[in-house]
Amino acid sequence: MSEESQIFIAKSTVKSADLEHRRKINFNIGKYNAAVPKGKEQFANVSLARERAKNVKWRAIETLDKQLEDFELHFTKRGGKVIWAENGDQAIEEIIKICAAKNCKTLVKSKSMVTEEIHLNDALEKNGIESVETDLGEYIQQLDGEAPYHIVTPAMHKSKEDVAKLFNKKLGTSISLTPEELTQVARGILREKYVQAEVGVTGANFIISDIGGIAVTENEGNARLSCAFPKTHIVVVGIEKMIPSLTDLGLFWPLLSTFGTGQKITVYNTIITGPRQENESDGPEEMYVILLDNGRTNILKNPKQRESLYCIRCGACLNACPIYKNIGGHAYGATYSGPIGSIITPHLQGMEEYKHLSFASSLCGNCTEVCAVKINLHELLLENRHESVEAGLVSFSEKMAWKLWRLASLKRGLMNAGGGNLKNKLVNGMFKGWNKNRSDLDFSQKTFNQQWKERFKN
Repeated sequence: MSEESQIFIAKSTVKSADLEHRRKINFNIGKYNAAVPKGKEQFANVSLARERAKNVKWRAIETLDKQLEDFELHFTKRGGKVIWAENGDQAIEEIIKICAAKNCKTLVKSKSMVTEEIHLNDALEKNGIESVETDLGEYIQQLDGEAPYHIVTPAMHKSKEDVAKLFNKKLGTSISLTPEELTQVARGILREKYVQAEVGVTGANFIISDIGGIAVTENEGNARLSCAFPKTHIVVVGIEKMIPSLTDLGLFWPLLSTFGTGQKITVYNTIITGPRQENESDGPEEMYVILLDNGRTNILKNPKQRESLYCIRCGACLNACPIYKNIGGHAYGATYSGPIGSIITPHLQGMEEYKHLSFASSLCGNCTEVCAVKINLHELLLENRHESVEAGLVSFSEKMAWKLWRLASLKRGLMNAGGGNLKNKLVNGMFKGWNKNRSDLDFSQKTFNQQWKERFKN
């Protein structure tokens, strides 16, 4: 058992027993569940919209090399600069170089899971650069020294009372402030940072091939400020975020907002195609886009797992997953949690260390039912399990247990042999690993086959 697996079991054991934590999560997901059906009303046929989106992503991923080259061609024509980063270290190195050239002391950063993936804030801090999260949820998490809890709503696990206590401790505000007043406090602090910052960093919800642009979706306007106020704008984005055409946004923006938060459309939707042009009054003087691989081509070269790259990070599968709703986001020990995280993390960070995430699923299929682009998530979880076994990442005792089970299940005489008490003693006594975190198996005295024969005399 890997160290990451042991940590996961320990954290999930604690969180699953924390009823207050579960109450907060269910409360917030309950609000999400109430909003999503209303958002879906904008679609004449939501299933068809999802199918079309899946087809667009299929085309983008199947021709990803060409799409990325076309993006670079169009983006650089407008004065932008493209940097290809094979891994997180290369991306960090390039960002530090840019910051050093700009004599950067303060950097403002909008919400971005990919920068969490490469641990950008830690790297900047080590190099003496203040990195300030400007999304309210991310700012709360940064104050608390925690990673984001959810792909879309980073502080989902905190109540308004928790945030008031945190601001009181870190910022000296009154513990009785309302959510609106707490927001104004954060706004006042962050507005000063936008003016001070030499560099702004954002992610991108989509990369648009045919115009050489990036699309950013947000509800607070902090991403617009992060890329417009500082003289230098750096975009860090995973290569899988590609869509072929600007016109595709007419489908993807409503899907992302509805399945992400239940909105018909997100408040701020921005397309950026490069640095400030001669006839433009605002925007950065320089703009860089860092196209990050960091294990994504491992998924791309896997014909079965490639489908997971269609994900638009709406977070719907997390909100639907019974496992996530009980153990929360931090228990996963990875940047991407929930069903989609359990699928891609073993390929991004190593199957041996993270294969356990694919087994932390009930395989109920609810994640597949709610996916905005119809990714067969539960099937990919099963495929991960299969790949881990094929790679020999299971113990000898586990392999032998399943071989014995297969042998017995294919022989009716063996299945019928012995009574329930004997089977209980045999299975519960031999397979200690199985019932370590489960109740004992309780076999009936007679198998279904035996009962059928007795009833119908066959």
